[in-house]
Amino acid sequence: MDHLDVAIIGAGLSGIGAACHLEDHCPTKSYAILESRHALGGTWDLFRYPGIRSDSDMHTLGFSFKPWRAEKSIADGPVIRDYMVETVADYKIEDKIRYHHKLRSASWSSAEKRWTLTVERTDTNETLQISCGMLFMCSGYYNYERGYRPEFEGASDFEGQIIDPQFWPEDLDYKGKRVAVIGSGATAVTIVPSMCDEAEHVTMVQRSPTYIVSRPARDAIANFLRKILPEKWAYAITRFKNVQMQRVMYGRTRTHPEDVKNRLLGMVREELGPDYDVDKHFTPSYNPWDQRLCLVPDGDFFKMIRAGKASVVTDHIDSFTKSGIQMKSGEQVEADIIVTATGLEMKVLGGVEFSMDGETIDFSKTFTYKGMMYSGIPNLVQTFGYINASWTLRADLTSEYVCRLLNQMDATKTEVCVPRIKDEDRDMPELPWIDDFTPGYMQRMMHLFPHQSDRAPWRNTQNYTKDKKMIRSAPIEDGSICFEN
Repeated sequence: MDHLDVAIIGAGLSGIGAACHLEDHCPTKSYAILESRHALGGTWDLFRYPGIRSDSDMHTLGFSFKPWRAEKSIADGPVIRDYMVETVADYKIEDKIRYHHKLRSASWSSAEKRWTLTVERTDTNETLQISCGMLFMCSGYYNYERGYRPEFEGASDFEGQIIDPQFWPEDLDYKGKRVAVIGSGATAVTIVPSMCDEAEHVTMVQRSPTYIVSRPARDAIANFLRKILPEKWAYAITRFKNVQMQRVMYGRTRTHPEDVKNRLLGMVREELGPDYDVDKHFTPSYNPWDQRLCLVPDGDFFKMIRAGKASVVTDHIDSFTKSGIQMKSGEQVEADIIVTATGLEMKVLGGVEFSMDGETIDFSKTFTYKGMMYSGIPNLVQTFGYINASWTLRADLTSEYVCRLLNQMDATKTEVCVPRIKDEDRDMPELPWIDDFTPGYMQRMMHLFPHQSDRAPWRNTQNYTKDKKMIRSAPIEDGSICFEN
């Protein structure tokens, strides 16, 4: 059986970043990236719908160790994928990626002090086993095999095409056609303006509004700094600037939500004019950042509404009909193509079956340790980024921590590291894995996720400043992480 010091699951941003950190800080460790698909890139290779782009700026969504060089800060999907391919080439890790390797189950043996991984070869349907000392889950949090689609009455009656954004057909012809996009999240507000150039008309059909913010696609300060400073300095300054802007913005939504709400809605009114019904179509029932904000670069979404190429219908869907969508109000949305941008289906640790010494692991019965490990579960780390900031900020911190952990295990000549709840923490309260965040795709699955609590290190803070102290700066040995033989 092939044995690795570290098995990294997933060749997206998190997995590639993890490999680069290992190359820099743990060069003697053997590792491989197991990727279920045929290509690297994760989200940025899987999603191919029109206009696919980041909804975080690339100076914080990019890796801490590799400057973002492209002019656009809000970047298109293919450019992000190219950045990842370039990173793999720079760090010479292409031969460490094992494509078509889908992790199905992982079993920990306390006697052998290792994980045994059951892996399916998705190209040959073979099953093989690999063992590893440390299992590093970098597979994201959603189901790659399907998105979330509610049951729509009459869907079989619709005579046009129904398209799932997660599996966009390369040959889809929508020139001169009427398109209805169901949803109001980041995917919907990206697809709508991107289809307007060729479609006759695009209608965004939403049950309830989302906060939508227009920002420049190009970061003028970043592009200026790159002209006058060494590349790494310019990147570091821009990254710091943007992290602080994110922190201040999010903080204001927690302390002065009404002020932020009024400012955001005022910006929409400036885009659409005094006669547009902003209250109906762009005013959510919740406060800003209770759910993720939608970012539209250079106001492209609003431009298409002003031009009459796009429109918004806010109502509950009654049913699909032969020629479109019947709303509960009686309004009919005519469509030749319906795009169901209705969200993601979340998975706990990639949907992998975990067991320890023959017993199935129920992660909902555990507490998260620093948002990356689980109480009582040895040698297992998961990357889970931020919902209120760029994912990679936390992915970088997690990879740094794994390297520190591996080096500490070498220094103490131990093979096992496991978070254990101290006696004084036995009665700590159980809080949701993600607290103070209400989107449906999260709420549908929170009962399956580990708990967090109200004290370090059993917090999943979703706060980069606090995490830097708890993850990067705090001593590895804190009384809760135990090194054992």
